[in-house]
Order: sequence, then structure tokens, then C-alpha cells
Amino acid sequence: MKINRMVEIITILLNKKMVTAKELADRFEVSVRTIYRDIDILSGAGIPIYTSKGNGGGIALLEHYTLDKAVISESESQSLMLGLTALKATNYPNIDKMLEKLSAVFKQRELSDWIEVDFTPWGVNPNSYHKFEDIKQGILYKKVLEFDYINTSHERIKRKVEPIKLIFKSKEWYMWGFCRMRNEFRLFKLSRIRDHVLQDEVFERKSMKLGVENQEAYETPKGQALLRLRFKEAALYRLYDEFDDEFIQNNEDGTYEVTVDFPEGEWVYGYILSFGGDVEVIEPVHIRAIIMQKLDEAIKRYRD
Repeated sequence: MKINRMVEIITILLNKKMVTAKELADRFEVSVRTIYRDIDILSGAGIPIYTSKGNGGGIALLEHYTLDKAVISESESQSLMLGLTALKATNYPNIDKMLEKLSAVFKQRELSDWIEVDFTPWGVNPNSYHKFEDIKQGILYKKVLEFDYINTSHERIKRKVEPIKLIFKSKEWYMWGFCRMRNEFRLFKLSRIRDHVLQDEVFERKSMKLGVENQEAYETPKGQALLRLRFKEAALYRLYDEFDDEFIQNNEDGTYEVTVDFPEGEWVYGYILSFGGDVEVIEPVHIRAIIMQKLDEAIKRYRD
């Protein structure tokens, strides 16, 4: 289509200082006369294109012309580049080429260099990249994903799922999809998915929103717990990493207290234990007892 060709001509001129009409004609498989007609239309629309004849001549844009002045603002172009850079972390296909082109379009190459986003945890197995890519392909092309899933009861169960969406929540990746075994929509933590295989079977996408009624899929069957935790100063660096200042109370004895509402489950017990001897559970009493029991079991294991 003519409009698509003219848009691409602008993009080419933004990426190159000068190009000949013959080069453009060969690229689009049209006549040189057609290219000059396109240039006339673009000039009439206010695009500052000029032509020069003779050796080394050709078609070019005025030196300081940028697309963002004609279409989007500088702040909008920055937001677009940031979004694409974040998308790069998901291994989205051809994103590097798109970033390079748009950097040239906006004449601001630093926009793609000031931030790097990497969702991959430290020490990740290289196969995790394939898992993410296969789930993405399943979502985009509506293909069934089969895998073993390790649930909170430590059971390894074969699942067939129609993947709908990837979700990044609370520092973890989840897959939202329709589980054929449970016959309902559920969330699956990517780190618990094992031996996945992308099937050739294509499914019809079902429509359903992720709502409060599906929170159990987040592995939080015990509900919420209001935790009051007391920390030694040695843990302060982590507190500032993981909590806003308003949650951190400085005590006169040099300790620090945090009161926070967390979903209760094995993950929160593990989170508390990850602080080792630098934390004490003050409330609730039943979680304090659970942590004490787990510590006793650990000590017994080492002594035995």
C-alpha cells in the first residue's frame, strides 16, 4: 500500500543521511517516477524532505528533523523506549532491532541505554529461558502446555493448561491459564513448573478475568496474617530493600520493628527464617509457634 511505503520511506531517511531514488525504487519494486511522486506527497504533508542532484546526491531529510516532533512528544518517546526496554527482558522477538530503529527515529540513542531490565533470578538454570519462551509462544499461538507442577503439598502432578497470560507479581513470575485437570482458571508459579512440553494442539481462548475469587491460586489458602516482626540492626539493609520507611520503626534498644499484612503460607515462614537469628516474631502467636517448631526441627536435624 502507498501509505505503508511512504511511512517506511520516512523511517529509512531517518536512519540514513541520504538515499537515492533508485535505491528506494529497487527496495519497494516500483519505478523511480513513483518514488518521486511519494516524495512530493510527503513534502506537501509538511515532511521536510529535499533532493539534490549530481554525484553524491539523493533524497534526505533536514538534519534536525525527528519523528517525535511530528507525532509524539519527547516524554512520550521516552516512555515508549522504556516500555520496549522492559519488554526486551522477556526475550520478545526482534525487540533489539526495534529499539535500534526507534532510537534512530527519535535521534536519542541514549534512551535505550540508560536502563537494563532483567527479571531472571541469580543462579537461574539456562532452561528457564526456554520455559519462558515456550509459555509465551503458547499464549500467542493458543497452544496447550503440558508440564509437571509441584504444589504446596510437595506433590508433583501432571497438568495440561491453556496458557492465557504471564504475570509478574511480588518478585515472582506466574502463568495464568485454564487448567484442564481442575477445569478452572488458575495461577501457576513458573519456578514450580517442571518438564514442560509445548503441544501442537490449538485451543479456543476462554474469557475470564483474574479476580479476588481466584486468590487461592496464588498459593495463599490460609488467608492474611498481620505480622509484627522485630529485627536486629544487622538486618537493616534488607528492611530498606523490602519495606517502605513508614513500615520500619526504630526502637530505643537499637532494634527495629516492622508490622505488615502478608498472605500466610509456607513461603512466609521461609521468608521469616531467611533472616536467621536477626528476626523475632512478636505476633501473631501461632506463627511465632510455627517458626519455633521449624527451628527446633532444624536444630534436631543437625544434632542427629
